[in-house]
Amino acid sequence: MTDAVIVAARRTPIATRGRALASVDVSSLAAAVVSQVRADGRDVDGVLPDVADVVLGNVMGPGGNPARIAALAAGLGVSVPGVTVDRQCGSGLAAIIDAAVAVRADGRIRIAGGAESASTAPVRSAGGVPYARAPFAPAGFADPDMVAAAEDLARHDRIDRERQDAHAARSHTRAQAARAAGRFAEEIVPVAGAAEDEAPGGIGRILSRLPPQFPEGSVTAGTSTRVSDGAAVVLLAPHGPGLVVRAHAVVGCDPALPGIGAAPAVQAVLNQAGIGENDVAAFEIVEAFAAQSLAVLDRLGIDDDDPRVCADGGALAIGHPWGASGAVAIVRLFSRMVRAGVPAGTLGIAAASVGGGMGVAALVEVVR
Repeated sequence: MTDAVIVAARRTPIATRGRALASVDVSSLAAAVVSQVRADGRDVDGVLPDVADVVLGNVMGPGGNPARIAALAAGLGVSVPGVTVDRQCGSGLAAIIDAAVAVRADGRIRIAGGAESASTAPVRSAGGVPYARAPFAPAGFADPDMVAAAEDLARHDRIDRERQDAHAARSHTRAQAARAAGRFAEEIVPVAGAAEDEAPGGIGRILSRLPPQFPEGSVTAGTSTRVSDGAAVVLLAPHGPGLVVRAHAVVGCDPALPGIGAAPAVQAVLNQAGIGENDVAAFEIVEAFAAQSLAVLDRLGIDDDDPRVCADGGALAIGHPWGASGAVAIVRLFSRMVRAGVPAGTLGIAAASVGGGMGVAALVEVVR
C-alpha cells in the first residue's frame, strides 16, 4: 500500500477571539496556509503539486463547505474539490487522518488540516432562540459545558489547583522560550499583519490570584485555554521526506468526562504499532484545560513535566482555535521533528480529546 507522508506543514498565527485576526473569516484563514503549503510542495523544477482534494476541519463556521471556498481562494482551480469535517476539537487532526487514508488508497496528493474563526462565527439559533453550541449528546446522556466538564474531571481525578497552575505556567514558559528562540517562525504564515501568536507573557505571576470559574472549584481562566482564531494545514503525498502517518485512531469515551478521550486514542495507536509510550520521542496533546491535559497524562503514565509533551508550549499558552487545534499539533510535530532535523525513524504522536466523549490520535514517523 502507498504511504501517506506529510511533506509540508504550516499554520497562521493564533490570535484570541476579537483581536488580531478578528476581521479574517474562516475560509480566508485557511486559504493563506493552503496556498503556502502548496507552494512548499513545488518539485525541483518549480512545478506546483497536483492536488486531488482539500480536507479541512471546522466547528463553528458559516457552513457552505469552507474547505471548497478556501481551495478556490487559494488558487487551486475549479477542478479541486473540498470537504469540511466536524469532529469538534479533533476536527483538524481527523481531517488529516481522512486525507492520509485517501492518499494511501489512490496515491494522489491532498491538502488537509483545520481552520476556525471564532471572531466571525455566526450566531446560531433554534426557533429564533440563540444558542452557544449544539448538543454533544442526546437526552439521557451527560452533556456538560466544556468548562464544567474540566471542573468535573479535576474533582473526579483529584487534580488540585496547585498542580493545574503549575501545568499552565509550564506551558506558557515553554511557549515564550520557543518564540524567543525563533522555533515558531518557519511554520507561521503571516495573516492580516499578524506574524506571531498572541501568547501572553508572565502569566505565571498571576495564576495563583485568579478566581475559580465555579464556587469551591479549581479551574480558572488561567488554566483554561483561550477561544481563538487560526488555521493549520499540511500537504500529504505518497512519498518524500517528512512525517509518514503510521497509525491513527478515533475512539469514544464517557460523554460525562470528555476530556479523557485523548488517552484511549493514544493507547490505541500505540497498540496498533506494537510500541510503548517510551518509544515515542515527541507528543503534541491539545491542552484544552490544565485539568484535562493532566488527566490524559496520568492515564498514559507520563509525568507532568515530561519534556517530550508540548515541548514548546501547548494550547494553554498559544490558544485553541477549535477546528484547527488538532492540525496545529501536527504542524508542531513537523517543526519539532522534520525542521529540527531529528533522525529518520523518530516517532511522534498528536492527539486531542473531543466534546461529546471522543478522542483522536495519530502516530507519525520521520522519513528522510
